[in-house]
Amino acid sequence: MSGAQAFRRPTKRRAVPSPHISPFKAGIKCRCPRCGTGPLFSGYLTVAKTCPDCDLDYARVDSGDGPAVFIILIVGFIVAFSALIVEVKYEPSYWVHAVLWLPLILLLSLGLLRPFKGVLIALQYHHRAGEGQSGSGHDDWH
Repeated sequence: MSGAQAFRRPTKRRAVPSPHISPFKAGIKCRCPRCGTGPLFSGYLTVAKTCPDCDLDYARVDSGDGPAVFIILIVGFIVAFSALIVEVKYEPSYWVHAVLWLPLILLLSLGLLRPFKGVLIALQYHHRAGEGQSGSGHDDWH
């Protein structure tokens, strides 16, 4: 190895896209749907501009209101069913219901929103779906 080669900085290794990455695993872990290693979000719910590992452009990512709708339905079912059971079995006063269910609603909603958004984005990538399209759009994603 020559002297110039010995002092070269190593180039950043890019993740190789893998067709074997589950959109559900990548979404729940909030990772890039192509390589499965790079972060999908730059903030709590803010999607990053690109994947730092495989350079996938997230510019066309749009999960819309889908994650919020799923969370409303799931959390609403859990809390309503639980509140009904507690009411029938123990008949607590209203303030007990407020103390029990308001924190649970907040924790479940905030805890599930980011992974659900990640799953919907990963499924959008996996099925090459775009806004108002299904299956034929966003060939530049792959």
